Amino acid sequence: MKIDFMTLFPEMFNGVLNESILKKAQEKEAVEFRVINFRDYSSNKHNTVDDYPYGGGAGMVLKPQPIFDAVEDLKKQSDTTPKVVLVCPQGERFTQAKAEQLATEDHLLFICGHYEGYDERIREHLVTDEISIGDFVLTGGELASMVIADSVVRLLPGVLGNEDSPILDSYSSGLLEHPHYTRPADFRGMKVPEVLLSGNHKKIEEWREQESLRRTFTRRPDLLESYPLTDKQKSIIKRWENEN
Repeated sequence: MKIDFMTLFPEMFNGVLNESILKKAQEKEAVEFRVINFRDYSSNKHNTVDDYPYGGGAGMVLKPQPIFDAVEDLKKQSDTTPKVVLVCPQGERFTQAKAEQLATEDHLLFICGHYEGYDERIREHLVTDEISIGDFVLTGGELASMVIADSVVRLLPGVLGNEDSPILDSYSSGLLEHPHYTRPADFRGMKVPEVLLSGNHKKIEEWREQESLRRTFTRRPDLLESYPLTDKQKSIIKRWENEN
């Protein structure tokens, strides 16, 4: 996969892209990152990329020319058609399902804005997807694009050591993930559940499924509205509701 980041602050990406899983993914040649300063595409002699909004108002708006020229140039350099992603508060809410969808693409191109916003013609004529990582406002799109890229890259084949890891993550199954424990079995009187020490894989799996359901029920009950519950799970939830 190729992932391009168009930004005015390329230095922001150095640490994130060159550490941990994202670094390993590059070493395994599962992904190739490029960070492009779209100020370099400005046709203005002062290299300005923003201007005052028509009709007045606070803040500055990113001009279409540098971004159009940058995207068009990057497309010419690529042998695949990129999915052009605009990170912005107005976009669709980013989810694990969206990450899984993006992980099937060959090429992603993120446009990371700053200032008040983008000229609307960028949205209308360049962008294929608008994505928001939550109902809050950031200074720019750089952090959001890195969050999305991290979520996507870890799903690529061969990136994680255990191929089951992304499948078992919270949200991938539709429920939150079950609790995890490691050695020692007794830490300051806080003990690991006996079932996990039993060696009975069937009971361990049943415990994990129930704890996953319990965690979702207590922390994110909204997820259960669209989850295909079995009759057994419905019965368990009904019991918990009665207990409360």
